[in-house]
Amino acid sequence: MLPFDTIEEATTFLGRNLTVAETLWFNYSAKKSDYFLYCHNVLFLFLIFSVVPLPLVFVEMTRSLGFDKYKIQPKVSLSLSEMFRCYKDVMQMFVLVVGPLQLVSYPSIKMIGIRTGLPLPSVSEILVQLAVYFMIEDYTNYWIHRFLHGKWGYEKIHRVHHEYTAPIGFAAPYAHWLEVLILGIPSFLGPAIVPGHMVTFWLWIALRQIEAIETHSGYDFPWTPTRFIPFYGGADYHDYHHYVGEQSHSNFASVFTYCDYIYGTDKGYRYHKKVLKKLKEGSRVSGAQKGGSYYVPTQDLKSE
Repeated sequence: MLPFDTIEEATTFLGRNLTVAETLWFNYSAKKSDYFLYCHNVLFLFLIFSVVPLPLVFVEMTRSLGFDKYKIQPKVSLSLSEMFRCYKDVMQMFVLVVGPLQLVSYPSIKMIGIRTGLPLPSVSEILVQLAVYFMIEDYTNYWIHRFLHGKWGYEKIHRVHHEYTAPIGFAAPYAHWLEVLILGIPSFLGPAIVPGHMVTFWLWIALRQIEAIETHSGYDFPWTPTRFIPFYGGADYHDYHHYVGEQSHSNFASVFTYCDYIYGTDKGYRYHKKVLKKLKEGSRVSGAQKGGSYYVPTQDLKSE
C-alpha cells in the first residue's frame, strides 16, 4: 500500500511529476495491501500455465498444415486428450502446492526487501535485474538438476518430469511436488540477492515460466526471438535432455548453455548433432531423404 492519499502527495514526495506508468501504478495500487499485490502471482501463474501452451496445442493438432517440419521428434504425436490430461495434472499440482506456496511465502518477500512503492524502476534497471535473476537461477538450477539425475534423485523425484520423453508446453511445470518446492529455490535466489520492485518480480516469475514452456514446446521454430539471446539453449537443446531421459548426463542447464559447456555436460548433445548432420548430408547426397525421427535412435548417443 502506498503511503500517499493523492497523486499530489506522491508528486511532492518524488519532487517531480509522475510518469504515465507511475500514475497507472498509483491508481491501481495505492489502496491495495502489499500482500494482495504479491498474490497477483497466483493469478499470473494460473494464466501462464493455462493460456501460453494453447498455441502449441493448436500446432500439435494441425501439424499437417506445415508445422511438422519444426517438430523436434516428429514420430511422436500426442492426442488432445493426452495433452489435456497433462494440463489437469499440472492444475492439480497448482492447486495443492504452487498456489498455497505463493500465498504463504509473502513474509520472505518482505524480508528480502521487494518494494511496491514509488518511484517505479527504470526500464534499464528492470532489464539488468532480470538478466541477473536468469543467470543466478540458471547456475543454481544446473547443479540441482544434476543432483536430481543421480540414482536416488531420479528414481524418487525427477522421473515424474521425464515421463514426457518428447515434451510439450503443458509439461513444463509437470513434476513431483518435491521437485516443485526444490526448484523454487533457484527462482527465489535472484530476487533475494538483488531485490527490486514488485513489478520486476512479477515479470521475472512470468518470463521464467514462459521460457520453460518454450523450451518444453517440442518445436524448434526459426522465428522465435530467443534465438537472438547469447548462449540460450532453447527447445532443441532441452528436448534432447528429455529424449535421453534417465541416462542423460547432458544439457542440465535450464536456460543457457554455458554451464553445460564449462562442466562438460553437453558432449552427448554435441556428438549427437555432429552425427545427425553427417546423416542428413549423406541422405541429401544419396537423394534418399524420407523424413523420420529427428533423433538418431542409437544407444551410443544416449550413453554419451
